[in-house]
Amino acid sequence: MGKLEGKTAVVTGGNSGIGLATAKRFAEEGAHVFITGRRQEALDAAVAEIGENVTGVRGDVSNLDDIDRLYEAVAESGRRIDVLFANAGGGEFATLEDLTEEHFDSTFGINVKGTLFTVQKALPLLNDGASVILTGSTARGEEAFGVYAASKAAIRSFSRTWANELSDRAIRVNTLAPGPTDTPGIAGLAPDAESAAKIREGFVSQVPLGRMGRPEEVADVALFLAGDQSTFVTGVELFVDGGQRQV
Repeated sequence: MGKLEGKTAVVTGGNSGIGLATAKRFAEEGAHVFITGRRQEALDAAVAEIGENVTGVRGDVSNLDDIDRLYEAVAESGRRIDVLFANAGGGEFATLEDLTEEHFDSTFGINVKGTLFTVQKALPLLNDGASVILTGSTARGEEAFGVYAASKAAIRSFSRTWANELSDRAIRVNTLAPGPTDTPGIAGLAPDAESAAKIREGFVSQVPLGRMGRPEEVADVALFLAGDQSTFVTGVELFVDGGQRQV
């Protein structure tokens, strides 16, 4: 029997990277997984890759109507939610001098607004004792990453507050903070392959283990937070970073 046998999980941003790796792991462990993504083609490919126990719902978490459609799909299936992985997010480099209102609104719209309403709108469907996992980051003061880092600091704050607010329902809320992880999002930070390689080299230089993480390694820790092995864990920020912020 899998560690999530018979449970229902929702993974936002589940069409690539850490979200896809986690959705696959949850499905392998017996959960029925609802995944979201903004691009229908990528979402369809992710559903095909996961293969079984999966439903794809296209949507952008910064759009509240799309979040509503996600939970309507869950409700119409007759299911309730045992695990919510509010994973959708992203960021771009911009210095204080160069950043724009559009850059700020986009980053906070997805990372902060999107996470907040993904969790709030799930509340009527969350089972007592459910696990809520937020995606944080190891970003701390890196040049040109200030808005992204600030958005992830907000996520950490949310997990502390919500762990208190939802404790009467035994709902656990934790932040999973990946370090540099080899996902398609890394390429999105750079205009070309050469620049992306330099970004990877810079990230690796900060990691004591001397390499990028793999999405599957983050998914393993997400599974721990999702399952019964972590029923006395709430309000924490759990780093999966190769020692980047620990050494």
